[in-house]
Amino acid sequence: MNPSYAETLRTFLRIGLLSFGGPAGQIATMHRILVDEKRWLDEPRFLHALNFCMLLPGPEAQQLATYSGWLLHGTRGGLAAGILFVLPGFLVMLALASLYAGFTHVQVVQGLFLGLKPAVLAVVVQAGLRIGKRALLDTWARGLALVSFLAIFAFGVPFPLIVLAAGLAGWLRGQGGAVPPPAPKAGNTLGTALLWLLLWLAPVALAWAYGQGAFATIGLFFAKLAVVTFGGAYAALSYVAQQAVEHHGWVSAGEMLDGLGLAETTPGPLVLVNQFVGFLAGYRQPGGLNPWLGGVLAASLTVWVTFVPSFLWIFAGAPHVERLRGHAALSSALSAITAAVVGVIFNLALWFALHVAFARFDGNWPVWGSAQPLQLALAAGAMIAMLRFKLGMLPVLGVCAAVGAVASLV
Repeated sequence: MNPSYAETLRTFLRIGLLSFGGPAGQIATMHRILVDEKRWLDEPRFLHALNFCMLLPGPEAQQLATYSGWLLHGTRGGLAAGILFVLPGFLVMLALASLYAGFTHVQVVQGLFLGLKPAVLAVVVQAGLRIGKRALLDTWARGLALVSFLAIFAFGVPFPLIVLAAGLAGWLRGQGGAVPPPAPKAGNTLGTALLWLLLWLAPVALAWAYGQGAFATIGLFFAKLAVVTFGGAYAALSYVAQQAVEHHGWVSAGEMLDGLGLAETTPGPLVLVNQFVGFLAGYRQPGGLNPWLGGVLAASLTVWVTFVPSFLWIFAGAPHVERLRGHAALSSALSAITAAVVGVIFNLALWFALHVAFARFDGNWPVWGSAQPLQLALAAGAMIAMLRFKLGMLPVLGVCAAVGAVASLV
């Protein structure tokens, strides 16, 4: 029996407020609340939805929230879940970007970031372990996870190729399943897709009509990014940094890193770093508007063109994906993709761990003399607190941030 719509709203607002730790942590939070605690979705259905969202461009955690809401209450449930997943982080990032644009760096704030990063590392590792426990159920899945880890860590294989290879291997392994039921009407899918396409691009057209400031360029850049970035936020960040810093000159390299640090330690999808970039671009190139208004409008435009495509993919694609839930070959392909993604998550965790532990790098290798003892100690403490003693994420984040702030003043 599905929950009431009001209870669904309260629950997805809670998920949005607790969605720290990047995609892995957010997916783990949704699983804990929707599957373990509320029992609104069972394990196979949750993983089936997750596997589909892993195939899509854009923020997979927000797409999974939208899909879950759609399963519970149709389109209005999907809208509520997708919006509430992003809204708290959007408001927090808007406030932080405003403070960042208007005020110089403060030492204690830098200390907060110093302490938060090791704690976020612990959150990502915990989330990877949780997803791995659910997805790596046999030798085949564990082997795929190991191969994907080695492919991306040792050989630099692009994430989309890893997904494609894993999906193909899983499809071939699952051949011989039952014939799926008839597909939904093509007209319904086309109408849904056209509606969301118009909603997605309408603000970009308005920005072009205005013709001043950075708004039109911002809208087009982040709209294009939303449909070509497979593999989640980390797959997009290097391209965003390169274009925003070197090509458009919206932010400096240091500011891009600061924005990533803010996105890592606030609720909501990690791609809200795009909102930070958009705010600074609109603040600095407001096109005759007040700079603060320019920043808010540019940040809102960035978030709109980044997240609206997720509703298009889910509302147009979910009926077809649900129809194929019992299809053996597709289910095997999607499960293989999830196993491969676990390997990629642990590659990201290792990359993050190295950047927490060391301050300088020679190419891809850390400079051993640049080890950061305080961050290493905080990371170890956060790991023990969360993995051994099962302490909550928010208390661990708070304690680590406080330690970093105090250390910066000593």
